[in-house]
Amino acid sequence: MNRFLCLILIVAGMWTSAAAQGLSGNTAAPKKEKYRGNHRYIYRLTLRDKNGTTFSLSRPREFLSAKAMERRQKQNLPVDSTDLPVSRQYIKALGELGLHVAGTSKWHNTVLVATDDTAAIAPLDNLPWVTACRMVWQAPDSVTSPARYTEIHDTFQSWDTLRNERYGIAEKNIRLCGGHALHDAGYRGQGMTIAVLDGGFMNTDRIPALTSIDIKGLRDFVYPGSTKHARDIDHGTKVLSVMGTSVPHVYIGTAPEASYWLLRCEDPRTEQPVEEDYWTMAAEFADSAGVDIINSSLGYSTFDGHRGNHAYRDMDGRTTFISQSASMLADKGIVLVNSAGNSGMGTWKKINFPADANNILTVGALTATLDNAPFSGVGPTQDGRVKPDVMAPGSPTDVISGRGTIVQSMGTSFAAPVVCGLVACLWQARPELTAREIIELVRHSGDRFEHPDNIFGYGRPDFGKALNTMTHTP
Repeated sequence: MNRFLCLILIVAGMWTSAAAQGLSGNTAAPKKEKYRGNHRYIYRLTLRDKNGTTFSLSRPREFLSAKAMERRQKQNLPVDSTDLPVSRQYIKALGELGLHVAGTSKWHNTVLVATDDTAAIAPLDNLPWVTACRMVWQAPDSVTSPARYTEIHDTFQSWDTLRNERYGIAEKNIRLCGGHALHDAGYRGQGMTIAVLDGGFMNTDRIPALTSIDIKGLRDFVYPGSTKHARDIDHGTKVLSVMGTSVPHVYIGTAPEASYWLLRCEDPRTEQPVEEDYWTMAAEFADSAGVDIINSSLGYSTFDGHRGNHAYRDMDGRTTFISQSASMLADKGIVLVNSAGNSGMGTWKKINFPADANNILTVGALTATLDNAPFSGVGPTQDGRVKPDVMAPGSPTDVISGRGTIVQSMGTSFAAPVVCGLVACLWQARPELTAREIIELVRHSGDRFEHPDNIFGYGRPDFGKALNTMTHTP
């Protein structure tokens, strides 16, 4: 079971998927604690229509930012009915029935409702505007207690400085994928906005090497209004560091001049289908805010209690809730870079969801010798598409931890941001291209493009080659 954050943990000499702690071999195993939540059930309601909405497609600036509209217009992409928010009329009606609305998806026209009493759900069958109702979360007896680092290192160790390497320890991340050619040409992500969808961004507001990153904002879709996303787990911290850090001769990321939104959509305490809803809500927010690229180092296939588990037959980019959402992003003008998942040595073995989505870049992990990491999820998709799309260093990748130290972490989680940051730099250099064209250009730059397979995909991308293919039309 891939327990969410696409990490790898050594237990009794065996590689397994990590639980919700961002474990990388140097953190104590997570502890369990009694669940202390208010609601015991969350249901996903599918609505029939958007009747009664106060919004109109003729006034898109009311629900999309100026930057989002600019991105759509530049790529000649229409605003359609999926962009309209869920009808407030229906939301109000659900509230009058005593149900707490925990979230909505305008793309799917769904509503999450939370309740302590399952009997409150029965009347929904009589509502003509509700077409489906599915339980997506049930309170557990106990939950995983996230590890928290209260002490941080505000300076690096003396040996972390590599005077002869401008990128410091991140040199190999950049050069193995040809990123230095983009940086040498002056493309370091300026003007591009990346959303990081993850489970926690521990101490990103305290670690000096990360506080200089241009963070546009943070949102928590699991616990709205909470500030714990900057205290719980450091998986997102590590992912962000791969892209945004800029400390010459110590660590320079793949897109140090880009801007970032930090969006928490993974519940580190449990693994249930509602997290696909949270992911979708975060992606919709990223779209509305005008984000150009999404990095998602998340993947799902099996859930707690086996409620809602996915099957191989679902792996077509169109069946699961999360993959439907991911497959829409390119048509909104956004490039999604998603980790392949770490199930390669488990019983699942394949990529996870939404890594099967259409028109995204799914990234697998390479070892230091450029072999495929044995834990990296493989393809193909059920409908025969090549997956993963490309490969990048992930076994291991040097990252900055929630303690502010440089450590090595294993997983496709950290291969994805190597590619994501360089995508931002490439798109800065090639602003005339659409999201689909950027995706195809990255695939074309792979060292196995002529002979792709379902382990390496199109291979290791060469962003220098992609930059210099100025006459190429994907």
